[in-house]
Amino acid sequence: MKRVLILAALGALASSSAVVAQEVSVERGKLVSITSGCHDCHTAGYNESGGKIDPEAALKGVPLGWQGPWGTTYAVNLRLEIKDMDEDGFVEYAKTFDAKPPMPFYNVHAMPESDLRSLYQYIKSLGEPGDRMPEALPPGEAPTTPYIVMAPPMMPN
Repeated sequence: MKRVLILAALGALASSSAVVAQEVSVERGKLVSITSGCHDCHTAGYNESGGKIDPEAALKGVPLGWQGPWGTTYAVNLRLEIKDMDEDGFVEYAKTFDAKPPMPFYNVHAMPESDLRSLYQYIKSLGEPGDRMPEALPPGEAPTTPYIVMAPPMMPN
């Protein structure tokens, strides 16, 4: 009897988790933006604050460059990036866009559609888009902003 009750409880827990994962909401989008690392690069001050989200800065991008063999890239202002997209357009964009390092675009491609819709709703709920971040630079062109060099490891001699 205990085994039946445990299995029933596990089944109920699994089905309720599945429902939560399918939920589309601003609150779910906020959670997705945190657990997927969006704020890590796209929100100024997020890492320094220990993960506190400043609503004014949330997902507006950061003018810190990431330089490597691909050139120098910047974490774009996501509010501005999607300001003219509707929800369906964002889902299509999120499933197909390409980006240079260090943006893990392939992780976004793998997100369930419900999470993408929630992420869209959260980003839209943040308000005014703000300013554009610096444009990516080709290899060899010097950035005029602070930047981090992401060089491949060197083998010892």
